[in-house]
Amino acid sequence: MSTQKSYLAGLLVLAVLLVYHPAHAEWVALEKRHQPRGKQTVYYDSDSILREENWVTIWQLTNTKWMGEAPTPRFLSLKSHKQFDCMRWRFRVLAVVEFSRNMATGKSNSGYIENGGWQKIESQSPDQGLAEIVCPKP
Repeated sequence: MSTQKSYLAGLLVLAVLLVYHPAHAEWVALEKRHQPRGKQTVYYDSDSILREENWVTIWQLTNTKWMGEAPTPRFLSLKSHKQFDCMRWRFRVLAVVEFSRNMATGKSNSGYIENGGWQKIESQSPDQGLAEIVCPKP
């Protein structure tokens, strides 16, 4: 595939993501017990939840507070598109977009995902918080 075709294919994917997930989402903070310790706050977009049998996708936003200390972080917020397998209690990351500013603003850059492999949902993690929101209760 030529470089131009690759570039156009990438733009098409980005356009589809923006159409199905507007930039001005209503971000809701996860419960405090599922928040990471430190300078990050994790949010989710309830309007982005898409259910298909036992599979659910959702957009997550991780926002980092930077207090001006060195070194300057590469990004201050990160949007992740995640898929949950509610039957097997696991998840995988489908897409990642890094932003230079907080709350998914500023310059954006697609992040790297290693094969989108399935991961176990860890107790008291943001992923457990998201799974409890999107997976039906037994």
